[in-house]
Amino acid sequence: MRITLCENMRAVPYVPFYLALSGGYWESEGLDIRHVVSPSTARTATGLLDGAVDVSWGGPMRVMMHHDADARCPLVCFAQVVARDPFLLVGRARKPKFRWRDLVGLRVAPAGDVPTPWMTFQDDLQRAGLDPAAIAGRRVRPMARNLEAYRRGAVDVVQVFEPHADRLVSEGHGHVWHRFSERGDITYTTFYATRRFTRARREACRRLVRGMARAPACRSWRPERSRASSARIALAACGRRRPSCRPRHSCG
Repeated sequence: MRITLCENMRAVPYVPFYLALSGGYWESEGLDIRHVVSPSTARTATGLLDGAVDVSWGGPMRVMMHHDADARCPLVCFAQVVARDPFLLVGRARKPKFRWRDLVGLRVAPAGDVPTPWMTFQDDLQRAGLDPAAIAGRRVRPMARNLEAYRRGAVDVVQVFEPHADRLVSEGHGHVWHRFSERGDITYTTFYATRRFTRARREACRRLVRGMARAPACRSWRPERSRASSARIALAACGRRRPSCRPRHSCG
């Protein structure tokens, strides 16, 4: 049973998917997985709409954004895989009793690589009575750019996932202030596909989910608490170069 599965981006929070691939759990379910990599996170969904790929993984927030843009968008999510927010706040000084108001007056740099991290961050700030725009300014940017700014002293606090946080801490350049996973399960990452595919290939979708569920390491993986060494080992499991899917249009 052949499925073309698109990887949203190479990242530590997606290690459960890499483990399922490298451990043969989907193969044992009778699936022949053709694994491709999206040319960019913003274009992952378009491969599904073009029919270039069958299923992808990523944040439901991206799917909801497509539905906001087009009420007839056919994308649907299924199977929670990463339950909690894997991002962390790292600052220069120790902050064992961090409060959201501690960010006032600091140069805070939220992650802008994908939409969900900043959206959940904004929710936390608003619940604390703070203005997200005043906190972030124009610093909602890709993590690589914010990390560069942090290292040269142009930013005080960065929102990153592993292994970036561990690297900053181990090098003596920062301390973990907050783990966004503390908000609990929020269905951070799922599979998604077109509604037509999930109806026509329902058994294939079930086998994808069963393969994930059978991998013990996938059930216990905590990306927000992973160390850089374990992250490198897991990523190396699927570190070979993969073909790229190149979709042609976007939803809506």
